[in-house]
Amino acid sequence: MTTDNSSIFIETTFKASIEKVWDAWTNSTQIMNWFGSDPKGKVLKAALDVRPGGNFEVTFQDSDQTEHTCSGIYDEVLPLGKLTFSWQWKSEPAVESFVILLLTPEGKSTRMQFEHKNLGSDSKHNYAKGWQNTFSKLERLLTVQI
Repeated sequence: MTTDNSSIFIETTFKASIEKVWDAWTNSTQIMNWFGSDPKGKVLKAALDVRPGGNFEVTFQDSDQTEHTCSGIYDEVLPLGKLTFSWQWKSEPAVESFVILLLTPEGKSTRMQFEHKNLGSDSKHNYAKGWQNTFSKLERLLTVQI
């Protein structure tokens, strides 16, 4: 993982098929099961229109009842391989960043390369910690689904 003011990069391998990892990212029902950085938090609603030019909006709640809403527009959608999209917090409308997600099959596992860039210094979010916690939840979900 690399962290600086402008981007974070996380690479991990999930013991799940690329189809299951893709579905976790592109199916609103699946997003409801893992998204959000608080290990005890929950997703309240998720709407995904996964196509170039389509948008998404996800609202999740931390265990302390704090709510967060993120949204963006999909730029590239290459099924089972790549998603790129803009990222914006409802609470920080002037701060827009960009996410690149690459998935690669490795036998029965899937390598995920995730980059969140153009973070700047205006956001109050700890993206590195947040995404690490979020991906731990994703890993638990994928492990249960095997």
